[in-house]
Parts: sequence; C-alpha cells; structure tokens
Amino acid sequence: MTAPTAAVIGQLARDLILTVDELPEPGSSGAAGSRREQLGGKGANQAVALAQLGVRPSLVAVAGDDVIGDVLLAQARRDGIDVRSVIRRPGALTGLIVEILEPGGAYRYVEHLPPPVLLGEQDVLRARDTIAAADAVLVQLQQPAEAALAAARIGHEAGRLVVLDGEIKDESILAYADVVRADEKESGGIVLGRGPRLQAIAEQDGNLFVWEGGQIKIPLADAEVVDTTGGGDAFVAALTAALLGGQSYEEAARRATAASGATVGHAGGRPDLRDV
Repeated sequence: MTAPTAAVIGQLARDLILTVDELPEPGSSGAAGSRREQLGGKGANQAVALAQLGVRPSLVAVAGDDVIGDVLLAQARRDGIDVRSVIRRPGALTGLIVEILEPGGAYRYVEHLPPPVLLGEQDVLRARDTIAAADAVLVQLQQPAEAALAAARIGHEAGRLVVLDGEIKDESILAYADVVRADEKESGGIVLGRGPRLQAIAEQDGNLFVWEGGQIKIPLADAEVVDTTGGGDAFVAALTAALLGGQSYEEAARRATAASGATVGHAGGRPDLRDV
C-alpha cells in the first residue's frame, strides 16, 4: 500500500535551544545548562512529524543561500522530507529561532525571520505541482496571508485535504479549508459552516474538537511538561496522518492529543512520534 503524501507550507529555521536555571540580570551573564541546535520552524517540525508517522512529506519553505541552509536541508533529507520545493533565497540568511528555556517550561523566543525567509505568493505558485499532487496540504498561517491563501486555494481546487494551523486573519481562506487548528486566543470562535468540516481548539485543560453533529474534548495527559514548543506542530501532523488513514474524528482527536503530549515532554520542538 502506498503511503499518503502531504505538502507542508511553512517555516524552516535553525533552532537553538538553551536551558537555564534562571535568567541573568541585565548587564550580567549566565551559564546555559544545555544547548541544542537542530532543524526547526513550524513547517519543518510538522514535516518531520509526518515522516515519523508514515506520511511522505514535501516542504514548501524558504532557506537562505548560506551554509546553515545547506546543513538544515541535509538534515531534512535524512528525516525523509522532500525538499525540492524549498526556495534558496539569494543573499539571505536562513531563519534563526533562539529559545531560552527555564525550569517549569517558561520560555522566551528571540527570532530572526525577516521577510526574505518568509514565503511569498509567487513562491507558492511555483510549487503548485507539489501542492496539488499531495493528499493533504498543511498551511501555517504565520506565513504572509497571500502565500497562505494561495496554498489553500491550490489544495482545495485539487480536491486535497486542506489543514490550516494558526490564527485566521483573512476569513476568505476558510472557504478552502477542511480542518482548522488554533489555540483559544487564535480561534475567535467556531468556524464550521464557512468551509471547514472540523475545528480543533487547544484549550488550557484539553483539546476541543468540533464537527457537524458532534464534538469531543480530550483532556491533556497527566505528565510533566518540559517545553510546549512543538506540541502544536506534532498535534497537526498526527491529526492529518489519522484523517488520511481513514480514522474517525474521535480517533484522530485522541491520536493528535497523544502526539502533542509526547512532544512537550522534552526540550525543543523537534518531535519523536515513532511510537505514537
């Protein structure tokens, strides 16, 4: 049986994670307890998770033409990701996300994601064949609205499963979506009937799933949370994989919540879902 495929439209970046016992005072320095450097960004995280779950992912993203871009793309290939639709932007530095993680899961991000390493509408249109050929199209709404809209439209017109992740800033995109995932702050209320068939809302005490004629709330697992970074990305990937596998909304909801729980138990957003 051929594995399903997915096109992920989103961010690729170098993730640098530093753990600290406490933040140094202004004008002073402090030691990091540990350091991780890895392939990251929401798009890459979701693509890694999909590959671990048996879905063949293609990544539509932007990398600089620097050596860091070379290193990250090499890692993506080892992770089983098709990176032929990743744009190498001349003269740009590959995106960087620095996470400073304190005990108890408190984090601070310092990001360098300037416009050259974000997707433009023309970048997405050049990847049309990749997007239209995939069984599912995952669109991160943190990317510029024109690019996100173009990707969702291509997926919808090709009859693919279109999954939106993040805050809906332009409601016209809802007409092209099958699934919307957001947190309480991003959701802005239920959007069923305006395109999506399923909405997943991350709440403080669990994940709420709503569809026509039904809903379910899956409580969060009673486990230590080390770092919430990447939990949403694992959630979206597992939800997509379950739906592509023909699972019911309730089954997909449980799988997505389990994947998120497995990811927040370690530092950094890189998933490890091979046992989920």
